[in-house]
Amino acid sequence: MPNPRSLTLSLILALSAALPAFAQEAAPHATALQTDAVPAVMEKAVDGFIRPGYRQFVDKAKALHAGMDSLCATPSDATLKAARQGFGDAVRAWARIEIIRVGPVIEENRFEHILFYPDRKGLALKQIQGAIASNDKSFADPQSLHEKSVAIQGLGALEYVLYGTGAETLAQKDGDFRCRYGAAIAGNVENMAGELSSLWEAPGGVQAAWKQPGPDNDVFRTPSEAVTGLLGVLVHGTETVRDERIETFFKGADGRIAPKQAIFWRSGLTFASMQENLTGLKDLLNGTNAASLLPPAKRGVIDAINARADKLIETTKTITPDVEAAVSKPDERQKLVSLLDNSRSMITDLSDGLGGGVGLSAGFSFADGD
Repeated sequence: MPNPRSLTLSLILALSAALPAFAQEAAPHATALQTDAVPAVMEKAVDGFIRPGYRQFVDKAKALHAGMDSLCATPSDATLKAARQGFGDAVRAWARIEIIRVGPVIEENRFEHILFYPDRKGLALKQIQGAIASNDKSFADPQSLHEKSVAIQGLGALEYVLYGTGAETLAQKDGDFRCRYGAAIAGNVENMAGELSSLWEAPGGVQAAWKQPGPDNDVFRTPSEAVTGLLGVLVHGTETVRDERIETFFKGADGRIAPKQAIFWRSGLTFASMQENLTGLKDLLNGTNAASLLPPAKRGVIDAINARADKLIETTKTITPDVEAAVSKPDERQKLVSLLDNSRSMITDLSDGLGGGVGLSAGFSFADGD
């Protein structure tokens, strides 16, 4: 769940409050930014990463919805397995693009409608269980469901339907209502995915705002603001991996350990989704040719960032998908410590190395978490 919720299209997460003052303070250093490269970089961000990412999510969300409908129509072990596979594919597609926590996805609570996480107040589980037990047909209709609590209608809720207590009934007629509720969740996710893709595809909309910084642009008035926004996505995306994907359940070797607070722990997709988060960040960095924003002498920082990202991705591939085993076995716990250490280092490389390299470090730190 994005934090804070008060962001608008023109503000990049917590960078929003600092940006105007920062732009003034950074002016003496602005020559470090290769401004001629900015239009191409922003165009590649939109056309090479964001729009294709949402299209991919739409495709997987449609397949997920179809798989849930098939399961409800013909409950069996085979259709349940197929529905779970579709869920995994949709989670991975979402994780790749969810690093874009700006623009339409933070409007109208779209992000929370797709993924309500972390659930710091423990709101979701009892509501989801109550929905399943209710036999209330309003929970089985995507449009009606959309008007209810965001805690019961996204990928987290669907994970419980497919993997939580009682999920085995989905392969039998006894699981009919549970299945129809799950199908409604999948329909809601598909609708949200379609909205996001359409908004980014619309000519003259948010994509144009990203590609064409200028004084009349409500999103980015200058090339420096556009680059600050893009770097904000990279830095805060990496912070999310550290803060919301790892530290939610593992605070370090001597810190709090709560495996059942991990995202997607029931389905074994905790580290698979984290892998896609990190791969998305790396693809955005390199696919935009962010190195072109730097003076030639400072472009080596991109190699350092990629090396960190590769270590993180490799760790998510090799760690056991069983989160309880990951926090209890010494070898696996060491991998979690490695994830924390390397994610912190990657944040520093992005904020101080890349951010500082383009002249955006004076008077502002991306890594301060504010």
